[in-house]
Amino acid sequence: MLDELEFNTLTLDQHGDLAILTLNRPQALNALSSEMLIELTEAVEAVAETVEVFALIITGNERAFAAGADITELARLDGVYSGREASLGGQNVMHEIASLPFPTIAAVGGYALGAGLELALACDVRIGSPGARFGMPEVTLGLLPGYGGTQRLSRLIGPGRALDLMLTGRQVGAEEALQLGLINYLAPDALEKAREVAQMMTANAPIALSLVKEAVRRGLSGSLEEGLEIEADLFGMAVSTQDFREGTAAFLAKRKPKFQGE
Repeated sequence: MLDELEFNTLTLDQHGDLAILTLNRPQALNALSSEMLIELTEAVEAVAETVEVFALIITGNERAFAAGADITELARLDGVYSGREASLGGQNVMHEIASLPFPTIAAVGGYALGAGLELALACDVRIGSPGARFGMPEVTLGLLPGYGGTQRLSRLIGPGRALDLMLTGRQVGAEEALQLGLINYLAPDALEKAREVAQMMTANAPIALSLVKEAVRRGLSGSLEEGLEIEADLFGMAVSTQDFREGTAAFLAKRKPKFQGE
């Protein structure tokens, strides 16, 4: 069970079929230190191996979701090799999150800047509270986003809007983030809304949820024609599942389906 795990920089709890990962480094506004990146990887791997979990929420506190990377650690980097290795290490963590087969939601209160925004971008859906702030201020440090931000942000909101945020380093509030498409929902309580959205997602067929994520993820890396081929292949896989049989039978019988993930 997830409640048996102990971490220094985060907490991980299981609530039925939902896991909630809370960043817990408040003295540093949840800045992503090397220790936190390691523990994030361990936590995500633990969630992935827990068969009872069908969705993951990542959150912080009211002051900060995550205010960036740990600048003290970044300042020690010296040379191309160390910088590249640091970037690849952060990218690997975000890739682990993005590759989870079930829905992931970032519930953002306070600052989601730099690496913190990159963490939110690795999730499928982002929800912000009214006090949330978003930005990619790396250029103000002589850097660029290195944990996947240049790629995921551009794909999410388009290159023009993404370049505006990355080249100016400016922060945007939750309302502008909603307009930009950076967040999916703006809610008084981001975590409460995340729970609500997670419940809507997990009411559906688990295999279908996984296949939707796979179709989008793989399709974005190729042409439209290639994406359509991927979609057709995965549609065929979905039709072969017991969940498809149950879903269609329940619809025709006008009852709620009982999906088993088979």
